[in-house]
Amino acid sequence: MSTRTVRPSTGPILENPDIVLIGGGIMSATLGIMLKRLNPDFTIQIVESLPRVALESSHAWNNAGTGHAALCELNYTSQKADGSVDISKAVTINEQFENSKHFWASLVEEGVIKDPSTFIKRVPHMSFVRGEDDQQFLRNRFAAMRKQHLFGEMVYSEDAEVIERWAPLLNAGRPSDEKIAATRVESGTDINFGALTQQLIDHLISLDGVELAMQTRVTEIDQKSDGRWRLRMESKEDGKCKLRAKFAFIGAGGGSLHLLQKSGIQEGLGFGGFPVSGQFLVCTDHDIIEKHAAKVYGKAAVGAPPMSVPHLDTRMIDGKKALLFGPYAGFSPKFLKEGSMLDLIKSVKLDNILPLLAVGRDNMDLTQYLINEVRKSHADRVEGLREFFPDATEETWKLVTAGQRVQIIKKSADKTGKLEFGTEVVAAKDGSIAALLGASPGASTSISIIVEVLHKCFPEDIKSDAWQNELKAMLPAFGENLSEDFELYHQLRSKADCLLKIDSTQQATS
Repeated sequence: MSTRTVRPSTGPILENPDIVLIGGGIMSATLGIMLKRLNPDFTIQIVESLPRVALESSHAWNNAGTGHAALCELNYTSQKADGSVDISKAVTINEQFENSKHFWASLVEEGVIKDPSTFIKRVPHMSFVRGEDDQQFLRNRFAAMRKQHLFGEMVYSEDAEVIERWAPLLNAGRPSDEKIAATRVESGTDINFGALTQQLIDHLISLDGVELAMQTRVTEIDQKSDGRWRLRMESKEDGKCKLRAKFAFIGAGGGSLHLLQKSGIQEGLGFGGFPVSGQFLVCTDHDIIEKHAAKVYGKAAVGAPPMSVPHLDTRMIDGKKALLFGPYAGFSPKFLKEGSMLDLIKSVKLDNILPLLAVGRDNMDLTQYLINEVRKSHADRVEGLREFFPDATEETWKLVTAGQRVQIIKKSADKTGKLEFGTEVVAAKDGSIAALLGASPGASTSISIIVEVLHKCFPEDIKSDAWQNELKAMLPAFGENLSEDFELYHQLRSKADCLLKIDSTQQATS
């Protein structure tokens, strides 16, 4: 039995929970919901360092909110030497996003989520390019993607009038002889992951055996002789406290690396982090905002990290329509937006110093890109915006700082180092602890990431009939291949889109 110490100001803390979830973001919320469904007897303690959940990477203003389905993101479809386009990564990400939608739809069906429109809206996804070479690339990409039923709705045009109907701002003030091209998928989405996370956490803490402690920071984590993980914590209101848990999940965004290092597990050795901050231009002119209703992604600049792919982006945040452009990358040594200026320095250890140095040596283009980004003036940023919206003026856009991301640095095959993008699950061999490192498309593919955690950390349980049946109820495509099963894909997608109120009967955001 778990014993409880009541701490009214920060939330109760279970002294001996089965599960401890570090970080109150979308990943912890998703894992908590799944584990409680798979085993209702699990006791779960959630620990969040800030006054509310979902204030860091999951917050609506700290990420792009794109339902990353690889419909518009050109960095998921690489061009080969012969000019053809590899769509394999796009197929994987699209399937993973569909699984996320299935899971969220199952929560709507159960009444866990009362109104899906509070977090997900239908907003078309577009890719947009300029110039003859990129026009050919997009044409080849479209040809490859249309052969796969996952992307069967995609349409393509080089006609300026058609593109103007899709997204009027793209053509406002553009020379009539400029070569442009675009693809469009009407059924794209915009997601407020902060609102979704809050609903999932609210449901979790309404269940028996689940507690949330806020304004409580984990300072130490180590494994005891009985296999349990001891967490030492500091609460803003109540001072020092501790707990012991059978399983620990580190889903603390940029803060995960430090805690993984403190855990001392062999699997965590050699990992480092490269922090990149993001900024967006936000439109202040209501008339301009109303003219645009799409997420329009372009090609990243040479040397830019994938998270810096430029996009002119319709957002729906807390019921209000917004228009953003960016991101503009910046550099801060912090690993979290509310982190410390010493985060990067403190992450340097004997086991990761060689990978860190190797990445610095081999990524000078990225370093130069970040230097150029930091030096940009407001006029420079608006000039970049004009590639998408030629008539943009400096007076109608303001700069906001978005979230902090920590890209993964790890040992490579030659034992030096490489910089990786995406999300990685790092788990101990005994399955008693797991940490998530990295960034995009993280939140959109959270279900597939958490299923990977279950496979690594609960290998025997997940083989059981009880867990298999429950997973199939939550994830109807569990164990299936949507890219190879046309009928199953359309059947499950139709049901999920209807439950989430993003089917064809819903008008796109306008």
